[in-house]
Amino acid sequence: MSHKMPLLLLPGLLCDGDLWKSQIKSLESFAVCSVANTTQHDNISAIARSVLNSAPPQFAVAGLSMGGYVALEIIRQAPERVIKLGLFNTSARPDTAEQRERRTLLLAMSKAGQFKGVTPRLLPMLIHPDHLKDKDLTTLIMTMAERLGRDVFNNQQTAILQREDSRPYLKNIRCPVLLIGGSQDAITPIEVMREINQQIPQSAFHVLEHCGHLSTLEQPQRVNSLMQSWLDG
Repeated sequence: MSHKMPLLLLPGLLCDGDLWKSQIKSLESFAVCSVANTTQHDNISAIARSVLNSAPPQFAVAGLSMGGYVALEIIRQAPERVIKLGLFNTSARPDTAEQRERRTLLLAMSKAGQFKGVTPRLLPMLIHPDHLKDKDLTTLIMTMAERLGRDVFNNQQTAILQREDSRPYLKNIRCPVLLIGGSQDAITPIEVMREINQQIPQSAFHVLEHCGHLSTLEQPQRVNSLMQSWLDG
C-alpha cells in the first residue's frame, strides 16, 4: 500500500505536463503525481468537475496561473477532498477591464485563424528577462503551446474570461496552502498573490527572486524544495 499522497498538478494556459516535469521527478518519494487535463472545457467549473470526477477521494492539488483558478474552483466544489492546496503565479480576482479586452481580442484573432501560440515576442511577458537567453526553456514553452494548439487556446481563454471572483471564498479554505509568486511576474503581480495570503488563514507565501510567471520552470529547485516541505509538513 502506498502511503504517498496523491498530488494533482494543474497546468496554466497552453501548458501541459512539461510545466511540472522537474517537480514530478523531484517529488517522487513524497507524492504520487498526476497532471490533470484542463483542455476539454470552456469554463472553469466544468474543468474542475471533470478533474474531480477522475481524482482520488482525497488529494493535494497545485495549480499555476490558470491551473490556480481551477484549483480554487476544485476546493470550492469539494473542500472535504482537498488535503493541501498549492497556488502558484495565480490570482483570486476576475480579469480587469483591460485584461478582458486583451483576451477578447486574442480570442477573436485565434478564431479568425490567426492563432500564433507563444511567439518569441510573448516570452518577455512569461519569463524573467535573464531567462530569455535560455534556449531549452524558451523552446519548451513554445513547443507546449504548439502541441496544445488553437482549439485548446480558445477553450482556455474563454474559461479564463468567464471565471468568477474567488476572493469571497478564500476565508473558508482550511487546509495548508502554499503560495508561490515570481518577483518579476508581469502577468500576476506580487500584490495580487499577497491578497490571497492575507485572506487564507493557513497559507505561507514565498516570493521567488529572478522569476517571472512560470516559476516551476524558471526556479525549479526552489519550487521543488518548497513543495517537498509543504507535502511533508
